[in-house]
Amino acid sequence: MTNQPSSSLDPVRTIQVDALPVRVYRQQAEMAQDVARIAQKYLQEVLAKQASAAVILATGNSQIQFLESLIALGGVDWSRLTLFHMDEYLGLDATHKASFRRYMRERVEQRVKPRHFHYVEGDTLLPLDECARYTRLLQAQQIDLCCLGIGENGHIAFNDPPVANFQDPHQVKLVKLDHACRQQQVSEGHFPNMDAVPQYAFTLTIPMLCSAKRMLCVAPEKRKAQAVKNALRGPITTDCPASFLRRQAHATLFLDLDSAAHIG
Repeated sequence: MTNQPSSSLDPVRTIQVDALPVRVYRQQAEMAQDVARIAQKYLQEVLAKQASAAVILATGNSQIQFLESLIALGGVDWSRLTLFHMDEYLGLDATHKASFRRYMRERVEQRVKPRHFHYVEGDTLLPLDECARYTRLLQAQQIDLCCLGIGENGHIAFNDPPVANFQDPHQVKLVKLDHACRQQQVSEGHFPNMDAVPQYAFTLTIPMLCSAKRMLCVAPEKRKAQAVKNALRGPITTDCPASFLRRQAHATLFLDLDSAAHIG
């Protein structure tokens, strides 16, 4: 199905793949602004019905324009939001330039002052205890919104193909990162070489991410095109963890023309 856009922010194409709505935009900037508008409206509706809301946010270069747009848009009472992030490297302290805690503190928490921002302590001395602690924090309330992305290997959070489990019994777990995932971190400039990339990380599991009432998946850029094709046109399998989104009617996938280039 092709839509005639009524404004510069409207998608140039919308499709449905199994249960998943997919919206394609001309450029990443237009996509980011429209996702921000949708997230803002949804959070306003949630906060009109309840005293507070809980949100899981993703890091990564592909999320930067969306987060910038959401903050710039205003209209969200961040003081009523409890925020979580979905992954962190094992052994990395919070001041490291690749730390997801640092990313979220600088790009979100320090700018909007949420009610709480709960962080995974990646440099903990007791990683299994940390998984349990963060699980308790997540389970203390319903998650209203999960904003996520798709990795070049098709991962969501750090659920890489070798460790992804659609029926995972855990909410938070420690995983070994696969080569493609670690290479992406080098290619994006977060680490100088592969040896510098931690081999293990904490991640929220796929069932935990999908337990949110609403999911907005933001996946722009040409380097994501093959993963998007695998997710939408291949089988639903842990070989491409993002393919599981096709079973999530409460999710929406947002693409630009570059990331949608191979879906036909």
